[in-house]
Amino acid sequence: MKAAVYYETGSPDVLKYEDVPDPKVHPKGVIVQVEAISIEGGDTLHRLGGLLTKVPHIVGYQCAGTIIEVGAEVTDRKVGDRVVATVADGSHAELVSAPVQSTWLIPDNLNTELAACIPVAFGTADDCLFEFGHLQAGESVLIQAGAGGVGLAAIQLAKRAGATVFATASSKEKLDRLAEFGLDHGINYVEEDLTQAVLRLTNDQGVNLVVDPVGSTLAASMASLAYRGRISYVGNAGRDNQPLNVSPLMGKNQSITGVYLGAELAYSDRAYQNIARLINDVAAGELQVVIDRVFPLAQARDAHAYVESRQAFGRVLMTP
Repeated sequence: MKAAVYYETGSPDVLKYEDVPDPKVHPKGVIVQVEAISIEGGDTLHRLGGLLTKVPHIVGYQCAGTIIEVGAEVTDRKVGDRVVATVADGSHAELVSAPVQSTWLIPDNLNTELAACIPVAFGTADDCLFEFGHLQAGESVLIQAGAGGVGLAAIQLAKRAGATVFATASSKEKLDRLAEFGLDHGINYVEEDLTQAVLRLTNDQGVNLVVDPVGSTLAASMASLAYRGRISYVGNAGRDNQPLNVSPLMGKNQSITGVYLGAELAYSDRAYQNIARLINDVAAGELQVVIDRVFPLAQARDAHAYVESRQAFGRVLMTP
């Protein structure tokens, strides 16, 4: 099969499009003929400096397609089923081997490309808001990087739950588009000081919850919190590894919780069922997936570079 691989970590230029051996089916897994690959933030971070489990390494956490082989112990999937799958690595390829418990059936009325974008972004957003963020109707939430996959999902979910939604983006154009998905107050972080903008918009009260997938914005997120406010910290897209002084949280009984969907999927059936519900909500038109661009898998380096340019509004896909 063809795959986007690399032999060492680094910039998008390390990606090469090569022939590699087809994956083998696990007794408790399936082989998926990949039709759409959603590039996740973790994919680019892993390519930049993650562990190579083998060389050449195939990166990638999420894809969708059609099952072409099932393991001997699999009873609830069959050849021909359309599924979206999450995997530890390997999605940037024509074929992927996935544990059956990491696959979700795609409803007949849902496009495969749209389905490829749902589990990580929507599952993460939902957990950040509700399972760990404890968001209630009538509260306020600030969503950092609102135009990203998690951000767009979180805006829709928070608005549906009856919250007042704040979000950041790098341009007025993006903020204007986010209003279509439920954004109440947009903050252009290029032109405004985030904390000052939040305090101005909340009459100096701050917000009840911040969803922060950026990392380098955590200090500003903390300063934007209301009394007993919470932060769901869910990523390091800003690639900032500087230590953070969290002592200011004590002054207003505030808290920060690290959120990792992969751990929830490993330890809890709740997360799996929650993603199934969200997939059905997208299929029913209650939630929307936004696809910015679709690249051929052969152009994986260009696709990764585009993601890292922060120009995208929504998800960036690849197709084999």
